[in-house]
Amino acid sequence: MTVSEDGAVELAPSECRTLIAGGDFGRLAIRSSDGVDIFPVNFVMHDDALYFRSGPGSKMVDLTSDPRVAFEVDERSDTSAWSVVVHGHAMRLNSDADIEASTVLALRAWDPSDKFNYVRLEIDTITGRRVRLPERKVDRVS
Repeated sequence: MTVSEDGAVELAPSECRTLIAGGDFGRLAIRSSDGVDIFPVNFVMHDDALYFRSGPGSKMVDLTSDPRVAFEVDERSDTSAWSVVVHGHAMRLNSDADIEASTVLALRAWDPSDKFNYVRLEIDTITGRRVRLPERKVDRVS
């Protein structure tokens, strides 16, 4: 375990996988013709890969052009926070058997638009950190 000067603890890949597997909402960073775009997505982790659904549009076009992506999941409480970042490559699932096996069909999207593209994100690297947050001082009004 490595602790940085600011008290952040680097997480082992196994702990990163455990944390991200418990999540269901993350941010997908994709290279686009204009630079980098970030998209909020619901996801599920299954068989050491991340899966999400997408509607048609720029996200799917950009993934086809350059499948290298970054994906971030985080959580914060009153006393601590953690963040996990995955680097990998994304590919559209094309067979019904692959889609059903991925468990992506069980996702409940926060955006009600149609999402008939199913994507698998293969993990190349996974890193994370956990930090303790300073105690919040509450101003009291009398």
